[in-house]
Amino acid sequence: MNTPPLPTQGLVIQGFSPPLFLSQYKLIAFDMDSTLINIECVDEIADAAGRKAEVSAITEAAMRGEILDYKESLRQRVKLLKGVSVDQMQQVLHERLQLNPGAAELVQACKIAGLKTLLVSGGFTFFTDAVRNRLAIDWTRSNVLEMQQGVLTGRMVDQEWGDICDGEEKRKMLLQTCASMGISTSQAIAMGDGANDLPMMQEAGLSVAYHAKPAVRAQAMVAINEGGLDRLLEVLV
Repeated sequence: MNTPPLPTQGLVIQGFSPPLFLSQYKLIAFDMDSTLINIECVDEIADAAGRKAEVSAITEAAMRGEILDYKESLRQRVKLLKGVSVDQMQQVLHERLQLNPGAAELVQACKIAGLKTLLVSGGFTFFTDAVRNRLAIDWTRSNVLEMQQGVLTGRMVDQEWGDICDGEEKRKMLLQTCASMGISTSQAIAMGDGANDLPMMQEAGLSVAYHAKPAVRAQAMVAINEGGLDRLLEVLV
């Protein structure tokens, strides 16, 4: 029987000894911005409005966990997007948004092993729908930007499950998905990079930080600090 190579530079493991088996999990939940994809969508939309520096500063503070009220921080950022057109949003989608290295490979490996996939994002359906379709993700939860006559109003639309997908909503969605599948949270993997991913990561059987903020790296069971998302497969066989 072949044994997998030991983890190498840029891959930190805490609290267990590899390898684990991918087949022991049934669900993998991903954050989107700066995890599955290469950008923070709200920052790139703000660039179209000439307000990227202002919005990026709020985003960075929120992801580091320095802003306790994530919902209010997102409302502040979305307010600054007022007037951006659908065409400008499409430009961000087609010219700036890319999957992070190893994203497609990891999702495919999980699907082959029988895992279901969940995308939970503090971002927006305009982008999560595109990523879902590209990777054939099973379920998503994210926020809806309000538009009128083809431009953003600076507000979000309430949904049947609530107003904003923040860290607590990510946690709830992970729990609800596990319950609907009839599995334990110990059979779930959660991957993210920011403070609002910690609530779902703390519920999952395996928590993975991807090029994450220091507070997230410190609490994750696996921290991928170099290379692509598929480096997780170095500890899951």
